[in-house]
Amino acid sequence: MAQPSRPVTRTASDVAALVEGARAGRPRAVARLITLIENGSPQLREVLRALAPDTGRAIVIGLTGSPGVGKSTTTTALVSALRERGERVGVLAVDPSSPFTGGALLGDRIRMQQHTLDPEVFIRSMATRGHLGGLAAAAPQALRVFDAAGCGVVVVETVGVGQSEVEIAGLADVTLVLVAPGMGDGIQAAKAGILEVGDVFVVNKADRDGAQAVVRDLRNMVAMADRAATEWKPPVLTTVASRGEGTDALLGAIDRFVEHARADGNWQRRRTARAAREVEAIALGELRSRFRVDGHAGLASLAEAVRDGRLDPYSASDELVAQLGEP
Repeated sequence: MAQPSRPVTRTASDVAALVEGARAGRPRAVARLITLIENGSPQLREVLRALAPDTGRAIVIGLTGSPGVGKSTTTTALVSALRERGERVGVLAVDPSSPFTGGALLGDRIRMQQHTLDPEVFIRSMATRGHLGGLAAAAPQALRVFDAAGCGVVVVETVGVGQSEVEIAGLADVTLVLVAPGMGDGIQAAKAGILEVGDVFVVNKADRDGAQAVVRDLRNMVAMADRAATEWKPPVLTTVASRGEGTDALLGAIDRFVEHARADGNWQRRRTARAAREVEAIALGELRSRFRVDGHAGLASLAEAVRDGRLDPYSASDELVAQLGEP
């Protein structure tokens, strides 16, 4: 079980060496930088400032879907196909945290053993640490490390938590939604709003009974969606990832989506929105740290006033924000 560590303070020269190592594609440097990010190191700002000029080039592919649909197997197949193209690939596999230790069983390091010795493949498992939506809070910054390390493609595999797992659409350039026959996924797709987040739908384990029925249901739902004539229409593909079947067609669909998104301007709009969410999350995190009772004395007295009915929570919130703006 991987468990959260305490923040480690490194010297400026240590950080500079790690940044240069990551730029050179050294796996150990990449791993240490992501660890700094996960642990909220005091050097985090310095690291991201140094990496910024080398980011913005990697294509981020997000995989989501219910547990058991074959996300890890599909990731492995995609990495193999991308390596055949000569791509340097990063893999960020987000695992659920233990409610007792805060750590995670890093299962993807076990399932992806065929790539662990490849120096052109960086595999990192990351615990959610209680963050909802199928991702870890540190995921956006970890992607920047992969990007700066020269990864042309980064594959992000989410936890697999079902209907709450739509956050990946805000992080990835291309979102793949995986379903499988015999799991009720056709109905779940409609319930969970997955039609809105999927750029490509993949019916994995297509050698099982009922696969074509799932394909038919998904295609009917995609056809019913209200889209402009020029808008991307998500394809529904079939794969048997355990045997590598359908992987080339899947990569072809990803390539077509990227080309379409760049042509109609959606590519830059998505990336701008992603950057805005990242900046907003960091800003809100800074504000939350100032809202704490031990860090902002005014919050304690306002909380007591709300508790005693002397003040309503909205008025207390307004007063707290006003106090934060005071010198």
